Amino acid sequence: MAKDKTPVTSAIRLLRRERVHYTDHLYEYEDKGGTAVSARELQLDEHSVIKTLIMEDENKNPLIILMHGELQVSTKGLARIIGVKSISPCTPETAAKHTGYLVGGTSPFGTRKVLPVYIEETILDLPRIYLNGGKRGYLIGLDPKEVLRILKPVPVKVGIK
Repeated sequence: MAKDKTPVTSAIRLLRRERVHYTDHLYEYEDKGGTAVSARELQLDEHSVIKTLIMEDENKNPLIILMHGELQVSTKGLARIIGVKSISPCTPETAAKHTGYLVGGTSPFGTRKVLPVYIEETILDLPRIYLNGGKRGYLIGLDPKEVLRILKPVPVKVGIK
């Protein structure tokens, strides 16, 4: 039964401090299952399950991009928008070093280092989104306006099928 207890992560501590209303959603984590698994397990539309991706530019400067679960990021498009030569995903070890979270449990909230955050602009049109709460198998549901308020992300249009 202890497995059903909601975790208190750096992300949750930040959300509590900021007085954000959120809901807890635990599910059975599957390695490399991604948002398809969490959406299936929680019976959610994968479009509202948001991936937190840790990427870096050619100079190894890290950044966060928030993307709809079923879409990919056009790294060329993102690089063009932010004015760098290239963007690529960080290795799991590098992502963990920057965020303090394991890949598969990365939350955009409460990261070890403050990183620039970019968000697919259509995420902000959704009434409710589901993001990782800082632990594998744990999503939080919240109003995307809270993401805007706390993280101050830059809206971009870089999602591709």
